[in-house]
Amino acid sequence: MGRRRRGDPVSGWLVLDKPVGPTSTTAVNRCRWLLNAQKAGHAGTLDPLASGILPIAFGEATKCINFLTDATKTYRFTIRFGISTTTDDGEGEVLAESASRPVAADITALLDRFTGDILQVPPAFSAIKIDGQRAYDLARDGQPPEMKARPVQVESLSLLGMPDDDHAELEMVCGKGTYVRSLARDIGSLLGIPAHASAIRRTAVGSFVESGSISLATFEGLCHKRSGLEALKPVETALDDIPALAVTGEQADRIRHGQAVRVLNFTYRDDELICAMHDQRPVALARYRAEWVEPVRVFNL
Repeated sequence: MGRRRRGDPVSGWLVLDKPVGPTSTTAVNRCRWLLNAQKAGHAGTLDPLASGILPIAFGEATKCINFLTDATKTYRFTIRFGISTTTDDGEGEVLAESASRPVAADITALLDRFTGDILQVPPAFSAIKIDGQRAYDLARDGQPPEMKARPVQVESLSLLGMPDDDHAELEMVCGKGTYVRSLARDIGSLLGIPAHASAIRRTAVGSFVESGSISLATFEGLCHKRSGLEALKPVETALDDIPALAVTGEQADRIRHGQAVRVLNFTYRDDELICAMHDQRPVALARYRAEWVEPVRVFNL
C-alpha cells in the first residue's frame, strides 16, 4: 500500500511575482506550505537577485511544467558598465574595472549580433550540471568549470534607455536556456568594456504576464484569510497554445484509462499534441495519430 501524501490535493497555477532575495525553490516551498499542498513545482528558475514571473504548479498542473519551461520568456534588465564580476551580476567579486562607457548608439549598433539563433556561454555560477555537479557548487569551491557555448534563441532585443552613463536598460524576448547575465557580459565584451547585469526582471512566461501575477506578500495575506485558492488559475491555463479537442463523456472515460479513442473528421496535423477536454475540464494531453487520439498525460481532476 502506497504512502499517503501529506497535505491537500490542490491543483492549479500560481503566477507569482517573485521578489528579489529568495531562490525559486524557497518561493515554491513557501507557497506550498501556505496552501498545505501535496505537490508543487516551478516552470523556469529565477536567480535570487532576479524578480518577476515565477509560475508555480500545484498538483495536476505539474504535468504541464515542461510546456511552460519551453515557452517564450520576456525580461527587462539593466547592464552596469565599467565592472565585470565572477557571477556576471552584482553579487560576485570584481574581475575587472574600466573608466570607459558606451553611448546609446554603440549599444544599439550591436544588438542584431545577439538576436536570432546564437551561441551563448552560460555563467560559471549557474545551475547547469557538469559531470553530475552543479556549476555553481564547483565555482563556489574555487573550481569554476569551463562552460561550453550552447545554442539559444533570442527573438528580440531592444535598448529601452540609459538612465545614466553607467547603466543601460534593455528588454529581451527569448527561448529556453538563455541567460540574461551572459548577455550583459557579452555585450560589454563586444564593446570592450567590463559589464554585468545589475538588475533582472522577468515580465512574461508564455501566456503568464505581470498583469495576472500576485506578489508573495499579497498571496500570504490571502492565505492567512484562508482565501489562497482564489489566486490559482486553472490547470489548462498553461496550455493556451495547445489545440483543444472536445470529447464525449464516454471518450473521456476511455482516455482517463489510457485508451485511445477514434475521432473522425479531425483536422489537426498527424502527431500534433492536443488537449482533450470534457465539460470544460482537461482530460489529458494527447497525440492525434491517423484519426486516433492517444493519451500522453492524463489529468486526475
